[in-house]
Amino acid sequence: MTAVVYPDFGAVASAAQLREVVGALLMTSLVVAVLVVVACAATWAIASGTGNVRVATRARVGVLVACGVALLAGAGSAIVNFLLQVGATI
Repeated sequence: MTAVVYPDFGAVASAAQLREVVGALLMTSLVVAVLVVVACAATWAIASGTGNVRVATRARVGVLVACGVALLAGAGSAIVNFLLQVGATI
């Protein structure tokens, strides 16, 4: 006997509104991450040009972190769908 366990998204009374809120949060995080990448890249370029190593290093870290956040936010739905598919086969 094999029992299939999967999440019941219809159990939440306002699942459609929840999906809209999550979608809006993902979009907001992507927009903010892109703005941070642009700002940090500009700061990195200016600091490197003026010879300010400390600010250039911090701006470079900011670019890398913002790219990571944008990658995770963009791939968030794909990761969740993958995990749901894997969970259904276990």
